[in-house]
Amino acid sequence: MTAGTVARSDWSGLAAALSPSAVVAVDEASRAAAANDRSGWVTTSSPDVVVRVGTVADVQEVLRFATATRTPVVTRGGGTGLAGGAVAAEGSLVLDVSGLTRIVDVRPDDAVAVVEPGVLTADLDRVVRAHGLRYAPDPASAAISTIGGNIATNAGGLRCVKYGVTRDAVLALDVVLADGTLLQTGQATVKGVAGYDLTSLLVGSEGTLGVIVGATLRLTAAPTLVATAAAFFYDLDAATAATLAVTRAGVRPSTLELVDGATLAAIDAAQGSDLATRGQAFVLVQTDGFAAEAELAVAAAELRRLGGQVQVTTDDAEAERLMSARRLALPSIERLGRVLIEDIAVPRSQLAEAVRGVAAIAKSTGVRIFTFAHAGDGNLHPIIAVASEDAGHLAAVDRAADAVFALALRLGGTVSGEHGVGLLKRGWLDAELGPRSRDLQHGIKAVFDPLNLLNPGKAL
Repeated sequence: MTAGTVARSDWSGLAAALSPSAVVAVDEASRAAAANDRSGWVTTSSPDVVVRVGTVADVQEVLRFATATRTPVVTRGGGTGLAGGAVAAEGSLVLDVSGLTRIVDVRPDDAVAVVEPGVLTADLDRVVRAHGLRYAPDPASAAISTIGGNIATNAGGLRCVKYGVTRDAVLALDVVLADGTLLQTGQATVKGVAGYDLTSLLVGSEGTLGVIVGATLRLTAAPTLVATAAAFFYDLDAATAATLAVTRAGVRPSTLELVDGATLAAIDAAQGSDLATRGQAFVLVQTDGFAAEAELAVAAAELRRLGGQVQVTTDDAEAERLMSARRLALPSIERLGRVLIEDIAVPRSQLAEAVRGVAAIAKSTGVRIFTFAHAGDGNLHPIIAVASEDAGHLAAVDRAADAVFALALRLGGTVSGEHGVGLLKRGWLDAELGPRSRDLQHGIKAVFDPLNLLNPGKAL
């Protein structure tokens, strides 16, 4: 039986083999809802079936079935991906693991949590806070994105500049391979060099090597104090320079963010605020730990030296209000219509050149681009607005996106800092990786997934 030809009776047979909590959905509404993610990629078809699993054994059974019937499998969590990695088309089976939501264990003395993939990132952080701990990765989508999806894309976030990306928090994984085998990788220890590092290989593999069903995660101590500075600048170049000045001064911020004037205006339009009247760029700095106030004083001095109008606080509620200018950026832009959410990263020293380059691309193509950035690690999000579906405009949008990727590579960067490759960026992989590296990676995939059933056509 070939992909796309599984009979309705076979789906019924699969359902009978699963736990009572599993759901096998073939209705049009369920299939359509599982076809796309948050990336702006639009597919014209729907998967054949959506299987919402309730146990790890269910995942194994689904993958055994997929192997036997040669059915492609697209694993899905919260559907919040930004690169088209969870897009599912006709002929495929969507494996929905969002129901695997147990926080299995929290071990405070080891600073470790063991979780299933459907746990929301913010929920994990909230639970471990009761133990004086924190889950450090902090993607902007923390309230709606799952741990499994974060691991699959090696998600970043606002605190990456100090605490690293998701990969830095993953100690061990439970993964179901394409044939249904359950594989355990890594150790529940901070140190461990026995064998190849399969855990790091699987993090960021976008569901192409296996299905994550469990993760042992490193936690950090919740900070004793958090200090926040928000600064508005009338000049974007000065704001960008200020972010570099903060790190040059020896400050190690936990958060260092940049938002351009176009994005501030979009936030105002969506939220009824008046941010854009205060400047053409916004910089947010947070420091944490016992020396938070002392570090922030140095950072604030650098912001003021370069022309920033600075507000400082150690009050949590006020800090959250100041941070809203960054957290509301993408939701506010999305209210303007369809967008392409780009995600490039450059060496930190090239951030100013990258910001100027994106502005020049917007001007030359006539396409609106909104830019905000994790300035502390050189990760920019140029958000390209799709103003209409007119062929001429769509061609301009494509030119703008290609120019943004080319800019990143020219400056020594990457076409994806934290969102993954998915469908959106596969065309640029040879330019970044080179054909030899890409061939080697296809070989690695073939070892894990010899029939190419796991999220085919994505990531590589």
